Amino acid sequence: MNLEALLADRLTAAFAAVAGETVDPVVRQSQHADFQSGAALALARRLGRPPREVATEVAGRADLAGVAAVEVSGPGFLNLTVDDAVLTAAVDALDDDRLGVAPVAAPERIVIDYSGPNAAKELQVGHLRSTIIGDALARLLAWLGHDVLRRNHLGDWGTQFGMLIEHMIDLGGTDAEHSLGDLTDFYRAARRKFDGDTEPSVRSRAVAGRSDGEDFKRRARLRVVALQSGDELTRTLWRRLIEQTERTFLDAYGRLGVTLTMDDFVGESFYQDQLASVLAELDAKGLLVASEGALCVFPDGFAGRDGEPLPLIVRKSDGGFGYAATDLAALRHRVRELGATRLLYVVGAPQRTHFRMVFEVGRLAGWLPDGVTAEHIEFGSILGADGKMFKTRSGDNVRLADLLDEACVRATSPAVGVGAIKYADLSGDRRSDYVFDWDRMLAATGNTGPYLQYAYARIRSIFRQAGPAATGPVVLGHPAERRLALALLGFEPAVTAAAGLREPHRLASYLHDLAVAFTGFYETCPVLRAAGQTRASRLTLADRTARTLALGLSLLGIDLPDEM
Repeated sequence: MNLEALLADRLTAAFAAVAGETVDPVVRQSQHADFQSGAALALARRLGRPPREVATEVAGRADLAGVAAVEVSGPGFLNLTVDDAVLTAAVDALDDDRLGVAPVAAPERIVIDYSGPNAAKELQVGHLRSTIIGDALARLLAWLGHDVLRRNHLGDWGTQFGMLIEHMIDLGGTDAEHSLGDLTDFYRAARRKFDGDTEPSVRSRAVAGRSDGEDFKRRARLRVVALQSGDELTRTLWRRLIEQTERTFLDAYGRLGVTLTMDDFVGESFYQDQLASVLAELDAKGLLVASEGALCVFPDGFAGRDGEPLPLIVRKSDGGFGYAATDLAALRHRVRELGATRLLYVVGAPQRTHFRMVFEVGRLAGWLPDGVTAEHIEFGSILGADGKMFKTRSGDNVRLADLLDEACVRATSPAVGVGAIKYADLSGDRRSDYVFDWDRMLAATGNTGPYLQYAYARIRSIFRQAGPAATGPVVLGHPAERRLALALLGFEPAVTAAAGLREPHRLASYLHDLAVAFTGFYETCPVLRAAGQTRASRLTLADRTARTLALGLSLLGIDLPDEM
């Protein structure tokens, strides 16, 4: 039961009668009562009446019989105290797998684009936020009943693959086998060779008068042409690089508890044969403008630092297509072919302008018709203790595998270590940067993953000691029992807000508040030492808390150990 919604519904009619128009009661939980509405203060200013007078009239008109008691307090707040009978019945009813949360009435087909690393490289800490936030949103929206399609938009195409494939040929071609760990060094070696920082190779020494770097660059560029034209050997080696990458990504996702599968890998290469038609459609709409040899779209409202109109470059001056063209092709495909009504792109905040432009061009081209929306789910950065981008002491990017290894070493189990990393990311507003701090995120107290996991493990311990203990109807005889009952009934609005606003931290914050309420209950209300109806009631409150923590954390992608 959503008590906020119930109380707001009862107050809406009363406010409308006083105001002569619809007024949002803005019902929120409060420290002064169970819930509070401050809407009478703003309404009083509009009506030119004393706030307490308006609040008193609203209270008198509100149909709250059998639901809550209302009291006017302070300058004109409405304090609402829910009837015990309503609370106990609502908690008792939380006995199904969904804890009273119904699926959405109008499900959508939602495509969520997240993670999106580059192929032939290992996952780094920089991929963490997109992966964790995107997966939490995918879980939430799917659980609420939406048809969710996950898309891992891999960087698996482009000029760098000419360099990589040519380097593979130098090392033995189809006979060369490399693990992804090798491929990290392999990529660096190919880049050094491309930049001319290596000793001449046997092959390049045969090219008289040309440096190793110059010859390798020439061959790498020709290899790009071969890749794009479908040369069999080149495509075979390219597929080997991609397949090795994907297998290693899946291993990392498995360790991280992320739901992406092989079927969700849809890289840039998938859209290559669609780019010409994207260009043709934009041209037919009169949107393309030639600018310095490139073909661009100049959507209104976008300007560079110099104040000049900002272009979205669809085809570069050399005739190649950049990632803007691929993003447009992906957007069109997801709406036309997949039938998506909502597109979510979980990508860092620095890409804000890019996606705003892509979405605007999509609307101008008719690829985002009425009823279809696209959203950039932006997020901040992970920082080190020095306030700069999180890196190793040597200044290198932190490998995700190394981070997960260290989490397992520092914590009591992989579930605790990985859960601590994920909760630290999800517990704050995604738009904000946060500092990666092992001591804080692994602490057993405070707003941390281990604190929530410990609360759950404590409840599991209660039931192990209780044996085949019988739960029973809830009875609220102690203030801590009432606080816990109210906290339990906050699950539905927390899930709804987290999904609707694309803000997983709203669910994380709720779960922390629930764990705090349970701790207060546990410390003041003996469970196993209680007798009769009181014992059965407290076991029910503990059971509902454990189930809510388990479901809520699973929606965030965080595992729960039974013991800690």
